[in-house]
Amino acid sequence: MSDDEQQTPPSSDDAVPALDPSDSNQVLPIRSPRVGKELYQKFVQHNRDRKEQIETARHEIVEDRYGDVRRTLPWLRVLGLMVLAFALWLVFNATTLQHNADASPVGTRRSVALTLLRPVAATSRFLQVSRIESTANGLLGRNGNGLGHGSLIVVGPGKLSRTTTKSKSSTHVTTTTLDPTTHPSAAAPLRVLILGDSLGLDLGGSLQNQLANTGVVTATLDGKESTGLTRPDYFNWPAELANDLPAARPQVVVAMMGANDPQDFPGPPDIPFGTAQWSQQYEANVISFMKEATSTGASLIWVSIPPMQDPGLNARIATVNALQHQAAVQVKNVTYISSQATLGDSQGNYTPFLTVNGQNVNVRTPDGTHITPDGSNLLSNTVIQSMRSQLGILFP
Repeated sequence: MSDDEQQTPPSSDDAVPALDPSDSNQVLPIRSPRVGKELYQKFVQHNRDRKEQIETARHEIVEDRYGDVRRTLPWLRVLGLMVLAFALWLVFNATTLQHNADASPVGTRRSVALTLLRPVAATSRFLQVSRIESTANGLLGRNGNGLGHGSLIVVGPGKLSRTTTKSKSSTHVTTTTLDPTTHPSAAAPLRVLILGDSLGLDLGGSLQNQLANTGVVTATLDGKESTGLTRPDYFNWPAELANDLPAARPQVVVAMMGANDPQDFPGPPDIPFGTAQWSQQYEANVISFMKEATSTGASLIWVSIPPMQDPGLNARIATVNALQHQAAVQVKNVTYISSQATLGDSQGNYTPFLTVNGQNVNVRTPDGTHITPDGSNLLSNTVIQSMRSQLGILFP
């Protein structure tokens, strides 16, 4: 090897330029004998640290297209927070959830729900959390429960008083006292109490308005959805009626309920719907309720449940209606009105539309169960006509 070919140490001009660790765009030099081992390792380590910092920042801060900056959390922490939130919600609402489970149809689903909710509800009551829930429900108007605590809506001409009419002649004055039930007036309005489930509320709103519009009726409405005479553990209508009678002092009671009644009586032991024992128990419940409604001397008008769109539900409702009718004929001062004649077709079957005075009128809601305002008006007319013809009430 000649002297010219001998390798000489690199001069300062040939040395590898100093690497700037802060420059992320700097190109990684190719490893060669000319690059010092220590400097190379330092550069590699810096780039590795830089990459980890970028990945960490990418997971912690996400900037969306609107420029909002949102912090993200590890999924385990998020899952833990969700479980904690669900546990708090469950404890705060345990008593209501248990109550709703009690009111659900008898079966495996109800049994499992009650098994899971009973210890949670007991814990809620022990910790006094249920009081917070009760207070909140009270503020939101959700105090209806199995004991019967519905609210009354009263519409009428005002203060009650006795009605007298006077006829004069040239020689004397006679005073004739009319029966305030059959001859109501603005001074002595007829007191009517309307009761029912969601279908009863469909009827009740319209009936209350029509009666109040006569100017001689004070109409009181008390209704609660998803109730009936099968599940007093959910809502006790006899207890509710016991509160309503002294409050409203009705001369006429109008009741419409039963759409929720085709279900088992809860036990133990359960009494399955459709059995002879169920029919016997249900008829006894209806008779008891009718006797209570008429116990203060009021007349009772019982309105049946209209036909249903669903064939299975319609068959079950037919069973309920038949038992209600059988009960009505066994109790004094009860008038039974079949809604089929008003809301059914010519054969008494379900129909969403009826022809009234040449007009096509929608009488049932799309769910095939409830009654539209127009249908409720038609049924209210039927009830008022029965009050005229069966009870002899003279409306203006």
